[in-house]
Amino acid sequence: MVLLEPVSADDPRARTMLAAYFQMRGEAFPTGQTYRPVFPDASAFTPPAGVFLVLVDDDGNDVGCGGIRRIDAGERGSRYEVKHLYVDPSTRGRGWGRLLLEGLESRASEWGAADLVLDTHHTLEAAGALYARSGFTPIEPYNDNPNATRWYGKTLR
Repeated sequence: MVLLEPVSADDPRARTMLAAYFQMRGEAFPTGQTYRPVFPDASAFTPPAGVFLVLVDDDGNDVGCGGIRRIDAGERGSRYEVKHLYVDPSTRGRGWGRLLLEGLESRASEWGAADLVLDTHHTLEAAGALYARSGFTPIEPYNDNPNATRWYGKTLR
């Protein structure tokens, strides 16, 4: 059974998954542009301010990660932001990205979030499709992330 395990964002397991994510993003980033990865501050991903999850496959291998962190409230109230959603390429197509996203959304809802937001890059086409299938819609930029070209939001309550 696939599991979602909460870990500290500075745990070695989280760092390994984040390093794989950052490497994949750096390799796929458009030529002539610089990808600027930043390892997250673990305190931003500590409940109830946030959570960081590692996706564990049936064999006990860490194969993905993602987190949410509380950000400044929006027009409708409390907001959480999805960060660093990643599933190892060898495991894609199994619905595990959606499982991870749903796990993060569930925690944001439990903590009273009105909205869940995220930023991404237009080159991450599969991620964009996942967000659309999961009910996210385009929104105006809410941050100045130099790695982002698209922003999405989802109403939770």
